[in-house]
Formats: sequence, C-alpha cells, structure tokens
Amino acid sequence: MVSPFASEDSDEQVEFKDIKQYMVNDIDCYKVVFINGCYSSWLSETTHQGFDVCTVGSAWKKYPEIVDAHFAKLSSQGGALSQLNTALAWDGLYVRVPKGVIVDKPIQVLYFTTGSQPTFISTRSLIILESGAHAEVIERHQSITKEGIWVNAVDEVFMDDNSSLHWVKLQHDRDSASLTQHSIIEQGRDSRATFHTISTDGKLIRNNLDFRLTGTGAEANMYGLTLANGKQLIDHHTRVDHLAAHCLSRENYKGIYDGKSHGVFNGKIMVHQDAQKTQAFQNNDSLLLSDKARIDTKPQLEIFADDVACSHGCTVGQLDEEALFYMRSRGIEEETARAMLMVGFASDAIEGIQHPSLRAKLSRLIGLKLGLNMEFSV
Repeated sequence: MVSPFASEDSDEQVEFKDIKQYMVNDIDCYKVVFINGCYSSWLSETTHQGFDVCTVGSAWKKYPEIVDAHFAKLSSQGGALSQLNTALAWDGLYVRVPKGVIVDKPIQVLYFTTGSQPTFISTRSLIILESGAHAEVIERHQSITKEGIWVNAVDEVFMDDNSSLHWVKLQHDRDSASLTQHSIIEQGRDSRATFHTISTDGKLIRNNLDFRLTGTGAEANMYGLTLANGKQLIDHHTRVDHLAAHCLSRENYKGIYDGKSHGVFNGKIMVHQDAQKTQAFQNNDSLLLSDKARIDTKPQLEIFADDVACSHGCTVGQLDEEALFYMRSRGIEEETARAMLMVGFASDAIEGIQHPSLRAKLSRLIGLKLGLNMEFSV
C-alpha cells in the first residue's frame, strides 16, 4: 500500500507574522522553533550559558558522548511508532541542565508544518535534568497548511535526584492534522514531574505518557483535558511504573465529547513488589454531549506490594440538568449556561499552571471551544 504522506525535508521560510498567534508572547522565554522538522535559527532563542537549550542535532555534534548515552535508552521498547521515530527523526528539542541549576525562564518549543502535499514529520526530544535541576517546557505542534499532516513525536526525559520538570502540551491544531506522541520519563529520588496535556483540535491525537519512578520519593502528576467534536479521535494512554518505595502519582483526566467524536483513556498503574508505601491516584471523568459521541475508558491498577494507598475510577455522564435549570431560572440563556457548566467541569485541568499569560491563553482557548466568548478564572 502506498502511503498518502510524503516525507518533507525542506526548511521552508515562514514569516514571524504567520506564527506569532501560536506563541505565548507575554512570557519571557527561550524559543526553539522547527519548520517541517528542521531547526529555524532566525525564529529561535537558544542558549549554552550555564545550561543547554538547543536541538538534538546540534547537541550530538557538541556533546556526542552525552547524547549517545541517553538517546533511545528509554524508547527502545516503545513499540512500532517509537521505532519508526528512531529511524526517521531528524531533530527536536534538547535540554540539559547541570546539577543544582534552575532554568531562569520557560522553554517554548514549537513545531510548524507547511507544504503543498500531505506530509509526515518525525521529531525527537531529549531532556536531561541533573540532581536538583529545574526546567519548564511549553510545547505546541501546529500545521499552517490545509494539507494533511501527520507528526510522530517521541520525548525521552531523564530526571536525576531532586530535579523537577513542568511540561505543558498544547494540542490545538487544524482538523487535517494528526499527532502521535510518546513521552517516556525516568525519575530519580525525590524528583517531581508535572505534565498538563490540553487536547482540543486535530483530526487524530494519540498521547502515550509513560513514567518510571525509579527513586524513592519520586512524584509524578498528570493532568489532561480533551475537548472533542465532529469526527475527532483523541486517545490517551498513560502508564506509571512504581519501582521504588514512598513514591506518589496523581492522574486527573477530563473529557468533553460532542458530535461523532471518540475519546479513549487507558491508564495503567503498576506497583512493583519493592514499591512499598506507594500512593497512586487515578481519575477519568467524561461528559457526552451527543448520542453519537463515545468514550472508551479503562483505568487499571496492578499491585504487587502489600502496603500501599491506591485508587482509580471513572465517570461518564451528561450535564447536570438541575444546575442547568437553576442557572436558566436566574436569567442565563441556555447556551451560555451550558458553556459555563462545561467550563467549570474543565477548569481544574489547568490548575497548577503558574504563568498568568499562559493560563489566560488557555482559558480563552477553552472558553471559545466550549462556546463562551470570554476568559474564565482558575
């Protein structure tokens, strides 16, 4: 069978005005920008002063021993799409933060795709945080063509003892664009990772998020929001392997599905034999707004230790009719009342995002997606 996608290898010129709207411009940050998988130096702001924020390609030339020691170490068992990425990926974000260093401002990584034909892009990120290091990443994949796009992305993250990472994934693309992404995070002792995944637009989105808690006291937090309509398919698969004692993981995924959209949540928590005193909490709540929308949800717990505190659960339902009636009785139009209830349901997905401008951008995006032409506070 002939693939409808071509591999795009041209560094097509894009003007700043074409991409400005997709950036969070109110935040002073490092920027690493890729056009069709190729690094765009004139749109980027990187650094090697005290820590490295650059590309995997440049890091491989500058620090070959470090990259060789980490590249594909976590993704080797990631399945067919990860193997395809390893074979084809040209470049992606590279961050290395030495011991005890805090990156002074967020890192914005943007992957843009262009072209006059359906295009397949592979991107690869490598993040290395040494003991006590801290970094924050804001990521977006964005098509600026009406042609069909498929991006296959893999992220490998190595977190040493006492390090911390906050990663916001904003997935708000054209309805002709598809994204498959696999992020694997290995955490050392007392490290803390927090991931926010906001999935609102795109033809197909598949997120695989795997955590390996290998050091005592490690903490992993996952927050997800899905807003789907039309014939969208948005698919979340998470796995947390508790391999050491006294670790904590939290998952809270919310979804709102309309039209003929289809959502999937498959969350698996593995508590291994040596992971005593584990705390693991997993929750998935979904709203179905039409008779043709559907959600497949499967929270899972597998526990091989005998001293743990773990829970998992899911709910699937519709908007609260009593709350809707109460709001309408106070003079609020039905459409606005429904949107306000959905915003309230979705708002905790962006709790913990500290930057006011980023939080405002996300709240506007969510509010508009749900039919409420205003910001909401969180």
